[in-house]
Amino acid sequence: MVRINGQEEAADGMRLKDYLEQNDYPIDGIAVECNEQIVSKSRYESFVLQDGDVIEIVSFVGGG
Repeated sequence: MVRINGQEEAADGMRLKDYLEQNDYPIDGIAVECNEQIVSKSRYESFVLQDGDVIEIVSFVGGG
């Protein structure tokens, strides 16, 4: 199981990019942290979620 934004999900073995696309995250409008380390966007395609990973996905919000 992978903990994503505080929720346990059966996403281990899945590529990060696939997870983000399946869950309608806008790739250009988010930042992803895995086990307290930022994952660069260039790694989303090859980054595989592992059992026990803790993922935080943060969306950017504009305003003024």
